[in-house]
Amino acid sequence: MKLKNIGIILLILGFLFAMAYFISTNSKSIEEYDTTSPFISKIEKTAVVTGKVIPEDEVEIKPQLNGIIENILVVEGDILNEGDLIARIKVVPDEASVYRVQSQVNNLKLAVNNAERDFQRSTDLYAKQIISQQDFDNAELSYNQVKENLSATQNDLEIIKKGSVSGSKTANTNIRATVAGTILEIPVKLGDQVIQSNNFSAGTTVAVIADLNKMIFEGKVDEAEVGKLFSGQELLVSMAAIPGEEFYASLKFVAPKGTEEQGAVQFKIEADITLNESVFVRAGYSANASLIIDRRDDIMVISEALLQFDRRTQASYVEIETGNQKFERKDIQLGLSDGINVEVLSGLSMDSKIKIWNKTEPIKIEAEESAFDQFTEDN
Repeated sequence: MKLKNIGIILLILGFLFAMAYFISTNSKSIEEYDTTSPFISKIEKTAVVTGKVIPEDEVEIKPQLNGIIENILVVEGDILNEGDLIARIKVVPDEASVYRVQSQVNNLKLAVNNAERDFQRSTDLYAKQIISQQDFDNAELSYNQVKENLSATQNDLEIIKKGSVSGSKTANTNIRATVAGTILEIPVKLGDQVIQSNNFSAGTTVAVIADLNKMIFEGKVDEAEVGKLFSGQELLVSMAAIPGEEFYASLKFVAPKGTEEQGAVQFKIEADITLNESVFVRAGYSANASLIIDRRDDIMVISEALLQFDRRTQASYVEIETGNQKFERKDIQLGLSDGINVEVLSGLSMDSKIKIWNKTEPIKIEAEESAFDQFTEDN
């Protein structure tokens, strides 16, 4: 008997719930749609390029001789003028070269002694008018040439041993800045062996100098957008290390050849940055640059939210009002879009009334659930 009563109660509750839902759905007011019209505006399509900010020129300072770093006189971040001393090196002479040049010096000393005796004899004979003026001049020239060769070879030997000639104002053991700028990097330390730059070796970099007042943005652009770039194009550069600041830049270089990265071809670009004197920009800051790759002014546009697309043909269309809350499909041709608004090439006029789609609202059954809960408590 108790189970029968429970079944009757549940049946009644189900009937009441169904009736309440039916009444609620049938009493819903007829939905009305607002309309809007196209308007004249401009559309800019922008692209964001990731990259970094680097100095326009970085100069690597290399030694003129092989040796060992004896003293470093600067630290990274120092600002130098052209010719300022950076470091000194201690020459480690090559033993074979020393022996070879020393042998040349010894031979030339013998040649000087012999030339000196010949010159002395020629002087005596010329004084007695036994030889001509020309023979005397030839003897004097030979003597002077041998002395000059000896002096030059002795200087070579001193350079090999010490790195410079005694009394010279500039020593090859002194490594100096070749340009003015800021020391970005010193990749060597005291005691490191360094190699001079020559035809067979790039040499050891002792320091890297750059002018931080001349910075460029370097990034990579996808092949789909590179054809729309041109020299002098304006970019807006923002850096993660300097929030809230934006810098104008002018495009100056687009690589003629791309490189494939993760299946996409990328082209390197460079742009001169106009720096703000109140902000210090360090080399290597990561940055994003936004640039306008396409633009339309004074065109007919509509909001992209109004668009619909045919499921079968993917053709774009909107619904325009033909009467009071009566709409019909209208196919349109679209142009440039910025993700918010889209250009309308054909299919609409400025006085067209376009249907604005209302947001879908969830079915409200809170009242029915509340009544069901109250009925359950009462029984």
